[in-house]
Amino acid sequence: MCETFIANHQFNAIKKHAENVLNAVRTASDRKVIESVKSSAEAEVAAMFPLATGERLKLLGEIVNVQTAEDYAKFTRALEPYLTEFPRVTKEQIVKLFPKNKKLKLPDLAAIDYRYITYLSWLDVASNKLFIVYPLDGKLIGVEGRYTPMNKKNYCFICRKYDELALFSAVSKKRPPNSSPDYYKAVGNYLCASGHDCNANMTDTTALESFIRSVLA
Repeated sequence: MCETFIANHQFNAIKKHAENVLNAVRTASDRKVIESVKSSAEAEVAAMFPLATGERLKLLGEIVNVQTAEDYAKFTRALEPYLTEFPRVTKEQIVKLFPKNKKLKLPDLAAIDYRYITYLSWLDVASNKLFIVYPLDGKLIGVEGRYTPMNKKNYCFICRKYDELALFSAVSKKRPPNSSPDYYKAVGNYLCASGHDCNANMTDTTALESFIRSVLA
């Protein structure tokens, strides 16, 4: 059995670098340009895994051999056994993350392929609430907020993809000392209307983690 070491967002990033190599091979007439793109892709991918040695580096280094669509498919398929799953969560764990929601509607956990998600999210259509679960600093964190479809395209703050967006507005979980009972601070941003698409496009977790920390602060 393979020892996993590639997170979903890293897998997405590797695929983008492989696409760059394939596009260079297809469109560039200058051999030096092609070799430069290959070298850059290999270095960028290796930098994502500073502790990787031996077989792992060899596996990742195959990116320079992507010449055709078939090569691309073969390369990415070879990485799939090494994908690290999102932490398996139970319904009981999720309920504990959102204690104020007495009638919390849960996603179908059995239908999720945990290899391909960086964060777990689902929408409660009845309340227009979006729920997000993410392992921050080794601990599962739950964030909930108002979900408002924008019916327009722009760039998602999480994955940076140009797509249909929704405004996600969460209330900060902490309040200043001696603040009034009515005090609240909303933290909002625009994200993909589809959590599935967002997870498929994420190449970095920085923006998501920064948002979650701002909600917790």
